[in-house]
Amino acid sequence: MKKFPIIFLALSLPLYILDQITKWWAVGEFSEPREPWTMTGDPKIEVIDGFLWWTRVHNQGVAFGFGNGTTWAPIVFLLVLIAALVGISIAWKKGFFDTKPLRLAAALLVAGVVGNLTDRLVQGFYLEQHEEKAFVTRLSKGYVVDFIDVKLPVYGHWPTFNVADACISVAASLLFLSAFRPEEKKEESKEGKS
Repeated sequence: MKKFPIIFLALSLPLYILDQITKWWAVGEFSEPREPWTMTGDPKIEVIDGFLWWTRVHNQGVAFGFGNGTTWAPIVFLLVLIAALVGISIAWKKGFFDTKPLRLAAALLVAGVVGNLTDRLVQGFYLEQHEEKAFVTRLSKGYVVDFIDVKLPVYGHWPTFNVADACISVAASLLFLSAFRPEEKKEESKEGKS
C-alpha cells in the first residue's frame, strides 16, 4: 500500500500536468465556441494527414457528448467526478488495487478524473460570455476542454477527447482485463503476506 504515493507522483501527477498544459494550449490557440457543446469556429490544425487534428470543443456532458446542452449536466457530472475520487480512495484503502495492473489503473484514473474535475471547476470562469455573471452561474457553466480529433478508417471521426479521457479509457481497459486474471491477483496477495 505504501507504493500509492510513488505511483501518484511518478504517473498521475505528470499526466495531470500534461492534461492541463495541453488543454490550456487549446484554450489559448482557438477561439471560444459559440455554444458550450460545439466545436470552435476556427479551422482545425492538421497534425497527421487525414488522421489527427487539434481543435477546441467544450464538453459539458460525458462520453460521446451525452448531456451536452442541458442545464443539469455541468453540476451532475461535477458531482460524479468527486464521487469517483472518493470511490477510488475507498477502494484503495480496502485493498482492491492489489496487483500491478490495478495500481496502474488507479493512477491513471486519478490523473484522468482530477484533470477533468479541474476543468469543470475552473473553465466556466474564463468564458468571455459569462464574465459579469454570478459565481454560481459561472460554476454551472463548467465544461471539459476536448482537443484531440481522430478519424478512424471504418468509424469516421471519433468524438473529440483529451489526455484525461485517454487516461480514463486505458484505466477502464486495465480494470476490464484484470477481471479475467484472478489467479494473478491471488498469487500477488500471497506474495505480499509472506
